[in-house]
Amino acid sequence: MHILLIHQAFAALDEPGGTRHYELARYLAQRGRRVTIIASPVSYLTGQTSPTPQPPPSPSQAMEREGVPKAGEGEVRILRTATYHALHRSFVHRVFVFFSFMLSSFVVGLGVKNVDLVWGTSPPIFQGWTAWVLARLKGVPFLFEVRDLWPTFAIAVGVLTNKTIIHLSEWLERFLYRHADRVMVNSPGFIMHVKSRGAKRVELVPNGADPEMFDPADNGAAFRTSHRLADKFVVLYAGAHGLSNDLGVVLEAARLLADRPQVRIVFLGDGKEKPHLQAQAAAMGLNNVLFLPPVPKTEMAAALAGADACLAILKPVEEYKSTYPNKVFDYMAAGRPVVLAIDGVIREVIEAAGCGIFAQPGDPVALANVIRTLASDPARSREMGLKGRRYVESHFSRSMLAEKLAHILEEMTT
Repeated sequence: MHILLIHQAFAALDEPGGTRHYELARYLAQRGRRVTIIASPVSYLTGQTSPTPQPPPSPSQAMEREGVPKAGEGEVRILRTATYHALHRSFVHRVFVFFSFMLSSFVVGLGVKNVDLVWGTSPPIFQGWTAWVLARLKGVPFLFEVRDLWPTFAIAVGVLTNKTIIHLSEWLERFLYRHADRVMVNSPGFIMHVKSRGAKRVELVPNGADPEMFDPADNGAAFRTSHRLADKFVVLYAGAHGLSNDLGVVLEAARLLADRPQVRIVFLGDGKEKPHLQAQAAAMGLNNVLFLPPVPKTEMAAALAGADACLAILKPVEEYKSTYPNKVFDYMAAGRPVVLAIDGVIREVIEAAGCGIFAQPGDPVALANVIRTLASDPARSREMGLKGRRYVESHFSRSMLAEKLAHILEEMTT
Protein backbone atom coordinates (compact mmCIF):
# COMPACT_ATOMS: atom_id res chain seq x y z
CA MET A 1 0.00 0.00 0.00
CA HIS A 2 1.25 3.46 -0.93
CA ILE A 3 -0.16 6.38 1.10
CA LEU A 4 0.25 10.02 0.07
CA LEU A 5 0.01 12.47 2.99
CA ILE A 6 -0.36 16.22 2.39
CA HIS A 7 0.79 17.94 5.58
CA GLN A 8 2.20 21.48 5.64
CA ALA A 9 3.04 21.39 9.38
CA PHE A 10 4.74 17.98 9.33
CA ALA A 11 7.71 17.63 11.68
CA ALA A 12 10.23 14.79 11.88
CA LEU A 13 11.90 13.72 15.12
CA ASP A 14 14.87 16.03 14.52
CA GLU A 15 12.61 19.09 14.23
CA PRO A 16 10.58 21.04 16.81
CA GLY A 17 6.83 20.53 16.71
CA GLY A 18 4.30 17.73 16.94
CA THR A 19 5.48 14.42 15.52
CA ARG A 20 2.22 12.44 15.52
CA HIS A 21 2.34 11.87 11.78
CA TYR A 22 6.01 10.96 11.68
CA GLU A 23 5.46 8.35 14.38
CA LEU A 24 2.37 6.97 12.64
CA ALA A 25 4.16 6.88 9.27
CA ARG A 26 7.13 5.08 10.76
CA TYR A 27 4.82 2.50 12.29
CA LEU A 28 3.09 1.95 8.94
CA ALA A 29 6.49 1.58 7.22
CA GLN A 30 7.56 -1.05 9.73
CA ARG A 31 4.58 -3.07 8.53
CA GLY A 32 5.46 -2.83 4.87
CA ARG A 33 3.51 0.26 3.79
CA ARG A 34 4.98 3.09 1.75
CA VAL A 35 4.24 6.61 2.96
CA THR A 36 5.09 9.69 0.90
CA ILE A 37 4.69 12.98 2.78
CA ILE A 38 4.56 16.35 1.04
CA ALA A 39 5.49 19.02 3.59
CA SER A 40 6.64 22.61 3.87
CA PRO A 41 10.31 23.46 4.51
CA VAL A 42 9.10 26.19 6.93
CA SER A 43 8.59 25.11 10.54
CA TYR A 44 5.00 25.64 11.65
CA LEU A 45 6.21 26.24 15.21
CA THR A 46 9.13 28.61 14.66
CA GLY A 47 8.39 30.06 11.22
CA GLN A 48 12.00 29.36 10.26
CA THR A 49 13.20 27.46 7.23
CA SER A 50 14.37 23.92 7.83
CA PRO A 51 18.17 23.63 7.99
CA THR A 52 17.86 20.86 5.42
CA PRO A 53 18.41 22.25 1.90
CA GLN A 54 15.18 22.62 -0.02
CA PRO A 55 14.82 20.27 -2.99
CA PRO A 56 13.28 21.09 -6.34
CA PRO A 57 9.53 20.39 -6.31
CA SER A 58 9.86 16.92 -7.79
CA PRO A 59 9.00 13.67 -5.99
CA SER A 60 11.93 11.94 -7.67
CA GLN A 61 14.29 14.21 -5.77
CA ALA A 62 13.14 13.70 -2.20
CA MET A 63 15.42 15.54 0.19
CA GLU A 64 14.71 13.25 3.16
CA ARG A 65 14.18 9.52 3.22
CA GLU A 66 13.62 7.69 6.45
CA GLY A 67 15.37 4.37 6.81
CA VAL A 68 12.85 1.65 7.55
CA PRO A 69 13.26 -0.61 10.58
CA LYS A 70 14.15 -4.22 9.86
CA ALA A 71 10.65 -5.53 10.44
CA GLY A 72 9.22 -4.37 7.09
CA GLU A 73 9.90 -3.39 3.53
CA GLY A 74 8.05 -0.08 3.48
CA GLU A 75 9.48 3.40 3.50
CA VAL A 76 8.79 6.94 4.62
CA ARG A 77 9.67 9.54 1.99
CA ILE A 78 9.43 13.26 2.81
CA LEU A 79 9.21 15.82 0.01
CA ARG A 80 9.76 19.48 0.98
CA THR A 81 8.07 21.70 -1.56
CA ALA A 82 8.35 25.43 -2.26
CA THR A 83 6.40 27.62 0.17
CA TYR A 84 6.16 31.36 0.77
CA HIS A 85 8.33 32.19 3.82
CA ALA A 86 6.40 34.59 6.06
CA LEU A 87 4.41 32.35 8.37
CA HIS A 88 4.54 34.50 11.51
CA ARG A 89 4.63 37.96 9.91
CA SER A 90 0.87 38.67 9.90
CA PHE A 91 -2.46 36.98 9.26
CA VAL A 92 -2.48 38.12 5.62
CA HIS A 93 1.02 36.71 5.08
CA ARG A 94 -0.06 33.51 6.81
CA VAL A 95 -2.90 33.08 4.34
CA PHE A 96 -0.42 33.53 1.46
CA VAL A 97 1.75 30.82 3.05
CA PHE A 98 -1.23 28.46 3.18
CA PHE A 99 -2.22 29.08 -0.44
CA SER A 100 1.36 28.78 -1.70
CA PHE A 101 1.66 25.35 -0.11
CA MET A 102 -1.77 24.35 -1.37
CA LEU A 103 -0.64 24.97 -4.94
CA SER A 104 2.95 23.71 -4.73
CA SER A 105 1.93 20.51 -2.94
CA PHE A 106 -0.62 19.89 -5.68
CA VAL A 107 2.07 20.15 -8.36
CA VAL A 108 4.40 17.80 -6.48
CA GLY A 109 1.54 15.43 -5.64
CA LEU A 110 0.70 15.02 -9.32
CA GLY A 111 4.11 13.44 -9.82
CA VAL A 112 3.80 10.86 -7.04
CA LYS A 113 2.96 7.58 -8.76
CA ASN A 114 1.13 4.40 -7.81
CA VAL A 115 -0.77 5.92 -4.87
CA ASP A 116 -3.47 3.81 -3.17
CA LEU A 117 -4.88 6.47 -0.82
CA VAL A 118 -4.53 10.23 -0.27
CA TRP A 119 -4.55 11.48 3.31
CA GLY A 120 -5.22 15.16 3.93
CA THR A 121 -5.00 16.83 7.31
CA SER A 122 -6.24 20.12 8.76
CA PRO A 123 -5.27 22.73 9.84
CA PRO A 124 -4.49 24.51 7.64
CA ILE A 125 -7.70 23.46 5.94
CA PHE A 126 -6.65 24.67 2.47
CA GLN A 127 -4.34 21.69 2.00
CA GLY A 128 -7.44 19.51 2.38
CA TRP A 129 -8.57 20.79 -1.02
CA THR A 130 -5.24 19.71 -2.51
CA ALA A 131 -5.60 16.24 -1.02
CA TRP A 132 -9.19 15.88 -2.28
CA VAL A 133 -8.32 16.93 -5.85
CA LEU A 134 -5.30 14.61 -5.95
CA ALA A 135 -7.38 11.71 -4.65
CA ARG A 136 -10.04 12.23 -7.30
CA LEU A 137 -7.50 12.67 -10.12
CA LYS A 138 -5.73 9.49 -9.07
CA GLY A 139 -9.00 7.62 -8.55
CA VAL A 140 -8.18 6.57 -4.97
CA PRO A 141 -9.91 6.99 -1.56
CA PHE A 142 -9.61 10.29 0.32
CA LEU A 143 -9.05 10.28 4.09
CA PHE A 144 -9.54 13.71 5.68
CA GLU A 145 -8.09 14.19 9.15
CA VAL A 146 -9.28 16.95 11.50
CA ARG A 147 -6.66 17.90 14.10
CA ASP A 148 -8.26 21.23 15.09
CA LEU A 149 -11.68 22.66 14.34
CA TRP A 150 -10.64 25.28 11.83
CA PRO A 151 -12.08 27.85 11.16
CA THR A 152 -14.20 27.48 14.33
CA PHE A 153 -11.24 27.93 16.71
CA ALA A 154 -9.80 30.86 14.74
CA ILE A 155 -13.16 32.64 14.85
CA ALA A 156 -13.61 31.94 18.57
CA VAL A 157 -10.30 33.57 19.57
CA GLY A 158 -10.71 36.51 17.19
CA VAL A 159 -7.91 35.60 14.79
CA LEU A 160 -10.30 35.24 11.87
CA THR A 161 -12.72 38.17 11.49
CA ASN A 162 -13.05 38.79 7.75
CA LYS A 163 -16.60 37.72 6.82
CA THR A 164 -15.67 36.72 3.30
CA ILE A 165 -12.80 34.48 4.44
CA ILE A 166 -15.01 33.02 7.19
CA HIS A 167 -17.74 32.21 4.67
CA LEU A 168 -15.30 30.61 2.22
CA SER A 169 -13.56 28.66 4.98
CA GLU A 170 -16.81 27.29 6.39
CA TRP A 171 -17.92 26.33 2.88
CA LEU A 172 -14.62 24.50 2.29
CA GLU A 173 -14.90 22.78 5.67
CA ARG A 174 -18.36 21.38 4.87
CA PHE A 175 -17.28 20.45 1.34
CA LEU A 176 -14.34 18.39 2.59
CA TYR A 177 -16.40 16.66 5.30
CA ARG A 178 -19.06 15.71 2.76
CA HIS A 179 -16.67 14.55 0.06
CA ALA A 180 -14.19 12.60 2.19
CA ASP A 181 -14.52 8.85 2.02
CA ARG A 182 -13.82 8.96 5.76
CA VAL A 183 -13.17 11.75 8.25
CA MET A 184 -10.68 11.01 11.01
CA VAL A 185 -10.56 13.07 14.23
CA ASN A 186 -7.97 13.10 17.02
CA SER A 187 -10.40 13.94 19.83
CA PRO A 188 -13.85 12.59 20.73
CA GLY A 189 -14.89 16.20 21.23
CA PHE A 190 -14.73 16.76 17.47
CA ILE A 191 -17.12 13.99 16.43
CA MET A 192 -20.42 15.87 16.76
CA HIS A 193 -18.96 18.95 15.07
CA VAL A 194 -17.85 17.14 11.92
CA LYS A 195 -21.04 15.05 11.73
CA SER A 196 -23.21 18.16 12.02
CA ARG A 197 -21.38 19.63 9.02
CA GLY A 198 -21.76 16.68 6.70
CA ALA A 199 -19.21 13.99 7.61
CA LYS A 200 -20.77 10.60 6.87
CA ARG A 201 -18.31 8.14 8.41
CA VAL A 202 -16.11 9.36 11.26
CA GLU A 203 -13.13 7.52 12.77
CA LEU A 204 -11.48 8.41 16.08
CA VAL A 205 -7.70 7.94 16.23
CA PRO A 206 -6.88 10.11 19.24
CA ASN A 207 -3.66 11.85 20.04
CA GLY A 208 -1.35 9.80 22.20
CA ALA A 209 2.33 9.19 22.89
CA ASP A 210 5.05 6.62 22.44
CA PRO A 211 5.98 5.55 26.00
CA GLU A 212 9.27 4.12 24.74
CA MET A 213 10.48 7.64 23.95
CA PHE A 214 10.37 8.61 27.64
CA ASP A 215 11.90 7.30 30.86
CA PRO A 216 9.87 8.28 33.94
CA ALA A 217 12.77 7.26 36.17
CA ASP A 218 15.08 9.87 34.60
CA ASN A 219 15.59 12.76 37.04
CA GLY A 220 16.64 15.16 34.29
CA ALA A 221 19.89 16.06 36.01
CA ALA A 222 21.60 17.23 32.81
CA PHE A 223 18.73 19.51 31.81
CA ARG A 224 18.38 20.95 35.31
CA THR A 225 22.09 21.53 35.74
CA SER A 226 22.53 23.21 32.35
CA HIS A 227 19.72 25.68 33.14
CA ARG A 228 20.56 26.23 36.84
CA LEU A 229 17.43 24.48 38.07
CA ALA A 230 19.05 21.84 40.26
CA ASP A 231 17.32 22.83 43.50
CA LYS A 232 14.05 24.13 42.03
CA PHE A 233 10.53 22.81 41.63
CA VAL A 234 10.25 23.10 37.86
CA VAL A 235 6.93 23.61 36.10
CA LEU A 236 7.51 23.18 32.36
CA TYR A 237 5.35 24.44 29.53
CA ALA A 238 6.40 22.87 26.21
CA GLY A 239 4.89 23.93 22.91
CA ALA A 240 3.60 26.81 20.84
CA HIS A 241 3.66 30.37 22.19
CA GLY A 242 0.61 31.62 20.34
CA LEU A 243 -2.51 33.63 21.01
CA SER A 244 -4.53 30.53 21.87
CA ASN A 245 -2.08 29.36 24.52
CA ASP A 246 -2.94 32.15 26.99
CA LEU A 247 0.58 32.26 28.41
CA GLY A 248 0.05 35.75 29.79
CA VAL A 249 -2.04 34.07 32.48
CA VAL A 250 1.00 31.95 33.34
CA LEU A 251 3.09 35.08 33.80
CA GLU A 252 0.45 36.46 36.17
CA ALA A 253 0.56 33.17 38.10
CA ALA A 254 4.36 33.46 38.26
CA ARG A 255 3.98 36.91 39.81
CA LEU A 256 1.70 35.43 42.47
CA LEU A 257 4.31 32.73 43.16
CA ALA A 258 7.10 35.21 43.90
CA ASP A 259 6.88 34.19 47.57
CA ARG A 260 7.87 30.62 46.63
CA PRO A 261 11.48 31.08 45.43
CA GLN A 262 11.95 27.35 44.88
CA VAL A 263 9.36 27.37 42.06
CA ARG A 264 10.53 28.01 38.49
CA ILE A 265 8.25 28.17 35.46
CA VAL A 266 10.00 27.24 32.23
CA PHE A 267 8.60 28.13 28.80
CA LEU A 268 10.06 25.78 26.19
CA GLY A 269 9.10 26.47 22.58
CA ASP A 270 8.43 29.24 20.12
CA GLY A 271 5.66 31.14 18.40
CA LYS A 272 4.45 34.53 17.32
CA GLU A 273 3.70 35.70 20.89
CA LYS A 274 7.04 34.70 22.41
CA PRO A 275 8.78 38.11 22.05
CA HIS A 276 5.77 39.83 23.63
CA LEU A 277 5.75 37.36 26.51
CA GLN A 278 9.46 37.87 27.13
CA ALA A 279 8.99 41.63 27.13
CA GLN A 280 6.03 41.32 29.49
CA ALA A 281 8.00 39.12 31.90
CA ALA A 282 10.84 41.65 31.92
CA ALA A 283 8.41 44.54 32.55
CA MET A 284 6.87 42.62 35.44
CA GLY A 285 10.30 41.99 36.94
CA LEU A 286 9.78 38.24 37.08
CA ASN A 287 12.80 36.31 38.30
CA ASN A 288 11.07 32.95 38.50
CA VAL A 289 10.48 32.33 34.78
CA LEU A 290 12.83 31.02 32.12
CA PHE A 291 12.34 31.09 28.34
CA LEU A 292 14.09 28.40 26.32
CA PRO A 293 14.18 27.78 22.56
CA PRO A 294 12.28 24.84 21.09
CA VAL A 295 13.93 21.44 20.87
CA PRO A 296 13.35 18.56 18.46
CA LYS A 297 11.39 15.54 19.64
CA THR A 298 14.66 13.64 20.07
CA GLU A 299 15.52 16.03 22.94
CA MET A 300 12.06 16.36 24.45
CA ALA A 301 12.45 13.38 26.78
CA ALA A 302 15.43 15.03 28.48
CA ALA A 303 13.52 18.31 28.86
CA LEU A 304 10.43 16.68 30.35
CA ALA A 305 12.63 14.61 32.67
CA GLY A 306 13.95 17.88 34.07
CA ALA A 307 10.46 18.97 35.13
CA ASP A 308 8.62 18.25 38.37
CA ALA A 309 5.27 19.10 36.76
CA CYS A 310 4.14 20.06 33.27
CA LEU A 311 1.62 22.67 32.17
CA ALA A 312 -1.07 22.59 29.48
CA ILE A 313 -3.14 25.74 28.99
CA LEU A 314 -5.53 27.29 26.47
CA LYS A 315 -7.73 30.35 26.49
CA PRO A 316 -11.07 29.97 28.33
CA VAL A 317 -13.00 29.49 25.10
CA GLU A 318 -15.93 27.07 24.99
CA GLU A 319 -14.72 25.52 21.73
CA TYR A 320 -11.42 24.44 23.31
CA LYS A 321 -13.26 22.02 25.58
CA SER A 322 -13.27 19.65 22.61
CA THR A 323 -9.47 19.29 22.31
CA TYR A 324 -6.98 16.51 23.08
CA PRO A 325 -3.68 18.46 23.13
CA ASN A 326 -0.69 16.38 22.04
CA LYS A 327 1.55 17.77 24.77
CA VAL A 328 -0.62 16.35 27.56
CA PHE A 329 0.03 12.79 26.41
CA ASP A 330 3.78 13.42 26.18
CA TYR A 331 3.69 14.78 29.73
CA MET A 332 1.90 11.66 30.90
CA ALA A 333 4.27 9.33 29.05
CA ALA A 334 7.20 11.10 30.74
CA GLY A 335 5.65 10.34 34.13
CA ARG A 336 5.13 13.97 35.12
CA PRO A 337 1.98 15.35 36.79
CA VAL A 338 -0.12 17.66 34.64
CA VAL A 339 -1.16 21.17 35.62
CA LEU A 340 -4.21 21.43 33.38
CA ALA A 341 -5.80 24.79 32.58
CA ILE A 342 -8.05 23.34 29.86
CA ASP A 343 -11.59 22.15 30.55
CA GLY A 344 -13.57 19.52 28.66
CA VAL A 345 -12.61 16.14 27.25
CA ILE A 346 -8.91 16.34 28.16
CA ARG A 347 -9.87 17.10 31.76
CA GLU A 348 -11.84 13.85 31.72
CA VAL A 349 -8.66 11.98 30.72
CA ILE A 350 -6.56 13.60 33.46
CA GLU A 351 -9.17 12.92 36.13
CA ALA A 352 -9.70 9.32 34.98
CA ALA A 353 -5.94 8.75 35.18
CA GLY A 354 -5.54 10.67 38.47
CA CYS A 355 -2.42 12.22 37.00
CA GLY A 356 -2.87 15.95 37.50
CA ILE A 357 -4.85 18.86 38.89
CA PHE A 358 -7.29 21.09 37.03
CA ALA A 359 -7.09 24.89 37.23
CA GLN A 360 -9.88 27.03 35.85
CA PRO A 361 -8.73 28.43 32.47
CA GLY A 362 -8.04 32.15 32.46
CA ASP A 363 -7.60 32.31 36.25
CA PRO A 364 -4.00 33.04 37.35
CA VAL A 365 -4.92 32.66 41.05
CA ALA A 366 -6.27 29.15 40.46
CA LEU A 367 -3.21 28.26 38.41
CA ALA A 368 -0.81 29.54 41.08
CA ASN A 369 -2.68 27.59 43.76
CA VAL A 370 -2.41 24.32 41.81
CA ILE A 371 1.34 24.85 41.42
CA ARG A 372 1.63 25.58 45.15
CA THR A 373 -0.21 22.34 45.92
CA LEU A 374 2.10 20.22 43.79
CA ALA A 375 5.26 21.96 45.00
CA SER A 376 4.23 21.41 48.62
CA ASP A 377 3.96 17.63 48.19
CA PRO A 378 6.62 16.27 45.80
CA ALA A 379 5.83 12.66 46.71
CA ARG A 380 2.18 13.06 45.73
CA SER A 381 3.24 14.84 42.55
CA ARG A 382 5.53 11.98 41.67
CA GLU A 383 2.79 9.39 42.21
CA MET A 384 0.41 11.38 40.00
CA GLY A 385 2.99 11.38 37.24
CA LEU A 386 3.45 7.61 37.40
CA LYS A 387 -0.31 7.11 37.22
CA GLY A 388 -0.32 9.13 34.02
CA ARG A 389 2.43 6.97 32.56
CA ARG A 390 0.46 3.79 33.28
CA TYR A 391 -2.70 5.29 31.80
CA VAL A 392 -0.98 6.23 28.54
CA GLU A 393 0.48 2.74 28.25
CA SER A 394 -2.99 1.23 28.62
CA HIS A 395 -5.12 3.68 26.63
CA PHE A 396 -3.09 6.06 24.45
CA SER A 397 0.03 4.22 23.32
CA ARG A 398 1.08 5.35 19.85
CA SER A 399 1.58 1.77 18.64
CA MET A 400 -1.96 0.83 19.66
CA LEU A 401 -3.39 3.90 17.92
CA ALA A 402 -1.25 3.31 14.83
CA GLU A 403 -2.63 -0.22 14.60
CA LYS A 404 -6.14 1.24 14.56
CA LEU A 405 -5.10 3.63 11.77
CA ALA A 406 -3.60 0.76 9.78
CA HIS A 407 -6.88 -1.11 10.04
CA ILE A 408 -8.81 1.93 8.76
CA LEU A 409 -6.44 2.31 5.81
CA GLU A 410 -6.79 -1.38 4.93
CA GLU A 411 -10.57 -1.10 4.97
CA MET A 412 -10.51 1.95 2.74
CA THR A 413 -8.26 0.37 0.10
CA THR A 414 -9.82 -3.10 -0.16
